[in-house]
Amino acid sequence: MSTFPTAFGLTASQVRQVVRLAGMAPSLHNSQPWRFRITPHLIELHADPGRRLPAADPEDRELRLACGAALLNLRLALAHEGIHPLVTLLPHLGATTALAEIRSGGQGQPRPDEIRLHAAIPARHSHRQPFRDVPVSSADRHLLVRAAQEENTWLHVVPPGQLGVLEGLVHRANRVQVADARFRAELAAWVGRGEDSAEGVPLSAAGPKPDPADQWVHRDFTAGRTERAPGTKFESHPLLVLLCTRTSDPEAELQAGQALQRLWLTATAQGLAASMISQVLEVPETRREAMDLLGGHAAPQALLRIGHGTTAAAAPRRDPADVIIDGVAEQR
Repeated sequence: MSTFPTAFGLTASQVRQVVRLAGMAPSLHNSQPWRFRITPHLIELHADPGRRLPAADPEDRELRLACGAALLNLRLALAHEGIHPLVTLLPHLGATTALAEIRSGGQGQPRPDEIRLHAAIPARHSHRQPFRDVPVSSADRHLLVRAAQEENTWLHVVPPGQLGVLEGLVHRANRVQVADARFRAELAAWVGRGEDSAEGVPLSAAGPKPDPADQWVHRDFTAGRTERAPGTKFESHPLLVLLCTRTSDPEAELQAGQALQRLWLTATAQGLAASMISQVLEVPETRREAMDLLGGHAAPQALLRIGHGTTAAAAPRRDPADVIIDGVAEQR
């Protein structure tokens, strides 16, 4: 693409920066399953079918979570440029891959909270290393709960009495996935990559190789290419939170993705680190049991471990020009 497209009266450089920040959202295996179509008066967010993960995410639930997270970044980036974004989820007249339309609701200065979260976007990343043995304060927990509420979701802070049951579900889900040859092949295609890759999880961001003694199972993002350093031990009591919605449908998943990113950026702004424990919600049986843990009245969308991190590398991102859709998208 010789010239970056423009929108809302912003320069090509400004729109490129907006798209760059949108693309710094989290996604399963750092697959970055989003694309954007940009016109002078509209930005469309699209799913990228070529980046689906059918073994881990056959219903595209986590794909929509990732795209929702990118949407929250896009909202913050536009606000930083003085544009008030108006969002329509799942537009009726959009293309088959269209997940959201963003229009301008006028100009104005970003709010203080938007400025703070915008500044946290480049610093946020999945922390696959052990946390330090420092508890998350009650004040920080309150901020995280409120962040989820601001996006019309809620946060279930897992109490001590539920940790044993949840741990069992996580380990069982991990065993189910590791026993699936399709899942193993899919994971291997995205992890343990070299530092020149613009997608997937490079070794520098992979974290330690899992150990059977780990209380909370972590995926082997090293693809078996590294050995675990002696004495490496994960925390046994991280802050665990389940992000929930009232329903389980594509719109709720997009909303949950925005909430996920808002609470993650809030944590980052508070000096906290986080990573996902995805497998428990990817295996249908353990996801149902996690829902039962919530009383059967909530749809769990994401499980995160949150704490005080150590130094860790971020995963790479694609160039903004590589996620732009040229021309008019295919209509329904």
